Amino acid sequence: MLLIDCPHCGPRAQTEFSYGGAANVARPPAPEETDDAAWIEYLYLRDNAKGQHDELWQHIFGCRRWLQLRRDVISHEIISCSELRRPLAEDGP
Repeated sequence: MLLIDCPHCGPRAQTEFSYGGAANVARPPAPEETDDAAWIEYLYLRDNAKGQHDELWQHIFGCRRWLQLRRDVISHEIISCSELRRPLAEDGP
């Protein structure tokens, strides 16, 4: 289990969080105009590279804020954790 150091609540177990996906994958800009092939690529086709990844996590059983983690997927070490400063979508909160 991961121990995520929430900037607002302190160190908490991974079970308090919900994984939100890769932080560097952009949603299609015009969803209603996006074809099926582009949606399949966005939703399912990911590189599974070793090393460090930027990930989104939401502290659902705490402050409910979105966090951006940099995590090594080999050792599971969390390199950094910060509050997400940008909205998840242009029309989002």
